Amino acid sequence: MVAAVPRFKLDLLADRGFYRFATFSAATRTGAAVCRRAPTRLSLPILEVLSDGTYLSALVDPAIRGREREELLHEARSGAKPDPAAAHVVRVVEYDVSDREGQELICLITNITDPDALTAAELAGAYQRRFEEETANGQLKSVLPGPGKVLRSTSPDLVHQEIWAYLLVHYAISSLICPAATGADSDPDRISLLRAVNIVRRTATGTAAIPS
Repeated sequence: MVAAVPRFKLDLLADRGFYRFATFSAATRTGAAVCRRAPTRLSLPILEVLSDGTYLSALVDPAIRGREREELLHEARSGAKPDPAAAHVVRVVEYDVSDREGQELICLITNITDPDALTAAELAGAYQRRFEEETANGQLKSVLPGPGKVLRSTSPDLVHQEIWAYLLVHYAISSLICPAATGADSDPDRISLLRAVNIVRRTATGTAAIPS
């Protein structure tokens, strides 16, 4: 699947292990555009199937059960907006990944309910691309400092300076990887940062200019 770059800005993107009704509510109350993968056993009743094949559902506070829950779902099906402290109307995007032989259904939930604002493909693409952010964070934490190492500085100002140094080094190496990958007709994401770091360590003989 080709990752589509969303036209609409997503403020919060999260994986399924981080879902809680309370945190979803807190994020949406700020006005943030939220998209997150739903945990496997999350109940997502179909309220309305939309033109693009996605559907509207309702996230209900798990503490609310029985008749009160049914009343909230009935209210949502009628088009009314439920009390955000108790429930949220969300849009659900379901798809499987072609290279996984359809064995894993990915289910995304978002408070962006209008398909014209953000298509299903764009939401799926945004979720797929989250790995780039996670990979970059992992590179900063483990590849650049080396295994088992932490920040050495002992004062807030020096810690701030050391973090910026790692960020600048990561940017400088990435700026070498991208044109090299492009010249080889390859995806920069497939280039190992660790191998690039080792090559730079072997060949760097002095200070170098970082492209702006």
